[in-house]
Amino acid sequence: MTQADFSYGAVESNAPERSLSIFADRPHLREQLREDAEAAGFEVRRAAPLGQLLDESSLSRGEAALIDCPLDDTESLAGLARVDRQAALTGAQLVISTTIGALDQVFGMFQRSEPQILVDPNRADRVIALGRVLASGGPGVVREMSNQDQLMLLRLTEQVGQIAARLEAFGAVPGAATGATSSVGGGLAGLPGTPGEKASRAEGPAIAFDGEADPGTDRLVRTTRPPLPDSRLVRKIIRQRQMRSKYIEGDLFADPAWDILLDLTAARVEHIRVSVSSLCIAAGVPPTTALRWISQMTEAGLLERVEDEADRRRAFIALTDRTSDAIARYFAEIGRGAAQLV
Repeated sequence: MTQADFSYGAVESNAPERSLSIFADRPHLREQLREDAEAAGFEVRRAAPLGQLLDESSLSRGEAALIDCPLDDTESLAGLARVDRQAALTGAQLVISTTIGALDQVFGMFQRSEPQILVDPNRADRVIALGRVLASGGPGVVREMSNQDQLMLLRLTEQVGQIAARLEAFGAVPGAATGATSSVGGGLAGLPGTPGEKASRAEGPAIAFDGEADPGTDRLVRTTRPPLPDSRLVRKIIRQRQMRSKYIEGDLFADPAWDILLDLTAARVEHIRVSVSSLCIAAGVPPTTALRWISQMTEAGLLERVEDEADRRRAFIALTDRTSDAIARYFAEIGRGAAQLV
């Protein structure tokens, strides 16, 4: 690609560029990352092998870093955990490149700094990630993303926001009182107090401590919330949705948010924890795109990260209780017609 391919708009004449460090073991990749970063408007502070970062964990305040980490060995993961802690302390913004095979381990190491994680990225993926770093603000940020990339990111954010609003409206109980309510059904394995791959509690109706007021007494009446749908029904819907791609171009029907919600709904009913790599596959889009959706949906409160109590190096993705409740109400309302919703 040429320099023009990575134009991010005009620069103020007296404005400093934002610094960025590059860490990658392959020399040719370091050079490619340097070209991309400089074209995007960063001043490359240093370009070094990954081991230097893992050994020193030397990130300055407000710094951005491009890190290529295809490894998932114990030593590398321990180094990444240190990098995560330092990035959280310094406010450094990280863009991590890894492989689908190492994704779960790498994802599990970053619990505090909220990096952008790219899976087997191409140069366009990296440019979009760099654009998000620039657009997020910080010292020395004077450039803007290209109109095309900005519109794409705004569209994704807008779509997730709309989904969150609809689910929140669907899960609302008329006349509900403010305050804590119980969640739908049993919990998910991996939540505090429920170690192991499966939870012992069964999914079923829950009693909420909110509801409509009794007109005779003005006291709140407990409302029975519906259970989540049978996982066999949800899995059938997922298979039907996947079947379309055998006959019609799959991109025409891409709906990663709904596919993610369906997969996590079935997993919650089955008391199975879902890894981030598995969820990327379920999303039906490239892993890097799926990770963007997962990140946006987590920020919107639709999903949550669940740490593995038995192994701190792993983390899973689950529905929040609010989302689970809304999906339960949705399936309860559509009833028998759910099997035809593909």
